Amino acid sequence: MQNIENKTALITGGSKGIGYGIAAALIAKGMKVAITSRSQDAADKAAAKLNKIEGGEVIGIEADVRDFDSQADAVKKVLDKWGQLDLLVANAGIGHFAPVQDLTLEQWHETIDTNLTGVFYSLKAGVDALKDSNGFFISISSLAGTNFFAGGSAYNASKFGVTGFTQAAMLDLRKDGIRFTTIMPGSVATYFNDHTPSEKDSWKIQIEDLGQMVVDLMQMHPRTLPSKIEVRPSIPG
Repeated sequence: MQNIENKTALITGGSKGIGYGIAAALIAKGMKVAITSRSQDAADKAAAKLNKIEGGEVIGIEADVRDFDSQADAVKKVLDKWGQLDLLVANAGIGHFAPVQDLTLEQWHETIDTNLTGVFYSLKAGVDALKDSNGFFISISSLAGTNFFAGGSAYNASKFGVTGFTQAAMLDLRKDGIRFTTIMPGSVATYFNDHTPSEKDSWKIQIEDLGQMVVDLMQMHPRTLPSKIEVRPSIPG
């Protein structure tokens, strides 16, 4: 297995949910982690909790994936702090769900700009640093990125796009030593779409499960690449 201690990661949308679970798992293995949120307060509060993990070295950054300059600044802060970027996890995402005739223009653009354009901006901002480190880019897509459903036109479009974008980017950049994986979870116990996790969510994928998956990907020998991973609850609730 690859030693990932002292490697560095930038996780977008890392103040809660999947991004937070990935951050916690990486920190436990000795990685240095920057998490972003659109709120500096939320980023700082999450970073303070993560820093309580033994050996934790975490910074919180205010950044909006819909703004390229904001993403470029987040990457710069990681490089200024630690000198390298080994892993970029494009996790930030939202969901608006409505029949297409009821979906507003604002809901469409916010979903596409956050979930899809935000992934492009994240990679564009970090690509040179990832080339320098022979790094890893992981996008968090969804089973909705391969399975469409009524009321999901904006979300489906964004996640189909994330899956396609990441796989095409892999073909563009693997010759430069960057590895790419798209993780496509099904039901996860998170705060997504104003949900509050509870014991009723015990059947779902847990955020620590996805954190372990990212650790496993980082530790895997670089000759082998699980480029697209579908993951779902073993037994639906």
